Amino acid sequence: MKHILSSLLLLGAITLQAQNSLSGKITDTNNNPLIGVEIFSTKLHRGTTSDIDGNYLFKNIPNGTIHIRFVYLGYKEMVKTIYFNSENQLLNLQLEESVFTIDEVIISTPFNKLQSENVMKVERITAASLRKTGATTLSEGITAISGVSQISTGASIGKPVIRGLSGNRVLVYTQGVRLENQQFGGEHGLGLNDQGVESVEVIKGPASLLYGSDALGGVIYVNPEKFSLNNEHQFSFNQRFFSNTLGSSSSIGYKIASDSWKLTTRATSNFYSDYKVPNGQRITNTRFRENDFKIGIGYNASQFSSVFRYNFNHSLLGIPETGIGEQTTSTLPEAPYQKIYNHIFSLHNHFLFKTSKIETNLGYIYNERNEFEEQTNPSLKMKLKTFSYTFKYHLPKFLNGIESIVGLQGMHQTNKNLAEELLIPNAKINDIAVFTTVNYQWRTSSIQAGVRLDTRDLKTEKHEINHDGEIHLFNPLDNNYTSFTASLGYKFEPFRNMTARVNAASGFRAPNLAELTSNGVHHGTNRFEVGNSNLSNEKNIQLDISLEYKTEHLELFGNGFYNHLSNYIYLTPTGAIEDGTPVYNYTQHNARLFGGEVGFHLHPHPIDWLHLESSLEMVIGKLDSGMYLPLIPAHIVKNKLRTEFEFKNWLSNGYLTLAIHSVFKQSNTSLFETKTNGYNLVHLRFGGDMRIKKTNFTASISINNLLNTSYSNHLSRLKSENILNPGRNIVAAINFNL
Repeated sequence: MKHILSSLLLLGAITLQAQNSLSGKITDTNNNPLIGVEIFSTKLHRGTTSDIDGNYLFKNIPNGTIHIRFVYLGYKEMVKTIYFNSENQLLNLQLEESVFTIDEVIISTPFNKLQSENVMKVERITAASLRKTGATTLSEGITAISGVSQISTGASIGKPVIRGLSGNRVLVYTQGVRLENQQFGGEHGLGLNDQGVESVEVIKGPASLLYGSDALGGVIYVNPEKFSLNNEHQFSFNQRFFSNTLGSSSSIGYKIASDSWKLTTRATSNFYSDYKVPNGQRITNTRFRENDFKIGIGYNASQFSSVFRYNFNHSLLGIPETGIGEQTTSTLPEAPYQKIYNHIFSLHNHFLFKTSKIETNLGYIYNERNEFEEQTNPSLKMKLKTFSYTFKYHLPKFLNGIESIVGLQGMHQTNKNLAEELLIPNAKINDIAVFTTVNYQWRTSSIQAGVRLDTRDLKTEKHEINHDGEIHLFNPLDNNYTSFTASLGYKFEPFRNMTARVNAASGFRAPNLAELTSNGVHHGTNRFEVGNSNLSNEKNIQLDISLEYKTEHLELFGNGFYNHLSNYIYLTPTGAIEDGTPVYNYTQHNARLFGGEVGFHLHPHPIDWLHLESSLEMVIGKLDSGMYLPLIPAHIVKNKLRTEFEFKNWLSNGYLTLAIHSVFKQSNTSLFETKTNGYNLVHLRFGGDMRIKKTNFTASISINNLLNTSYSNHLSRLKSENILNPGRNIVAAINFNL
């Protein structure tokens, strides 16, 4: 401990030295000053903005090579790489107008490159874009990303699906730490609120090299809301109303920052009644309530930064069982329902040296899940506690610019049951892994490779549960799962304006507690599930090919993948009935998935206000025996016509969007699924930034399912009960930043 304290004191002394600054003026191509340009360093986790004359001053920059981003809405993002050596520097810039989206720095990849520089294709959606969709939940909102869908149970419960893989095959990260909240269950959603979110990044494909077990199918990386820029403060209020569920979402936030300290807080409250199908009837007990609180505290010195965040989420989720019952607009769920508490703590630190840095992430998640079959005591109560850690050392560059990282990652988890019924036993899980990855970039090409070794120890307790005279036995387990994973990617430009990416990666997933030990009814899925203690690791190898062609007015893309899975774990019906529900067993066989996404984005010249977008998404999943995999989304074509406009003095960044989603018939079904008819959905969205006298705010209206179409999504768990998806939903939103 003395050595650690001495090191921290030495580090503190270093931070008092080498205080550089960068200043200058930012204008457009007509030499007009640009006000409010964001100047930011991802490495330093801080930045500043330009003033009314376009001038800026970025202080307290350490010695070494620093990447500085210059971002302004509607203009091409510029990134400058500057070497600081105990001297202040001057940099004046001109920004050019941009047609397409900003080239953002991607946080979920190991070297935090710009999207255009990444070897791996990563999709990203901002919080502003999420709000424009009129989605009820975060899980629903990210389905706007091609290749992403959700398994839903009503309006409140959704699980992300990436190219046909879901559940524990998709890892979710928030606040820089892995989310653990009994995500195997189909009876609750992510447990994350979309307020207080900056953006969401999606890795489509094996990411076990960086994230370990459960990243076999991909990663949903939720970036929290940024802090205010230095010496600024901001108060914000957001209100949304949902016509279909008579829902209300209210959120209030405050940010303040000095040169060294930063604070952000946000509180959100949501209330939704049962959703309506197109005939006007409500689906009983799809109602829910949610309260969410977030706080972040940051500290920055010249060569050290630290961010602490805490997120509390409490939700009451109705579990629909009767379909269309008593018609009510109550938002208080009736039995059966879930009461869930999530506490997420994270501490993210950066130690910056001249040519290297150390990055640490510590996380603690407390999840309490209660299920009530009556309005008294819970019949199911589980407490899951997870401590996770990641240490990364970014080594100095070597051999003409090769970047490299070595890392240590792990997790300690305990599951405890405190009620009469059990879905899974008391258990302890310990993960530990070591990994390394390298990246080399030259001119317009990059190559990236890495290897990783993981081991997981899982121990469970023995339980004997007497349920209505029947003994349900949980035998103890003491299992170890070890896996080796690797990845190799290459990004290059075969022709002018074209970018190609080829990635091959392996992934793995250790079987979860539910698959190993289940012995009871899962109400959200209406199945009696029986685990299999002999299951082994799922492993996969995926090949991804991505092509992008981009000019000033046209963008074309095509992404193809082939995913081979060894020991794929799935449920099969036995034909037996227990506790009044059909019995399903867990088993495993080899499987494969393949498909991709293709599309275009046209911005015709000189019609600068018009955008045409279209994409086709398709996935096919089969066992080696030829049987189709369950819960594979239907093929879908998404067409969007978007216009942009302004009205002087009162409306800026205005938009009007007409979207048509054409979903194909899904006939490729597994043993316990039924076919799903195709359908077309029309969505209309409009809004913008408004000014009335001296008050600035953002307002929008989204009309989802404009034509009130009757349909069933293939991934709706209510489809088996012949329950339709929601009808027309008008979402009105207003946001004030003061």
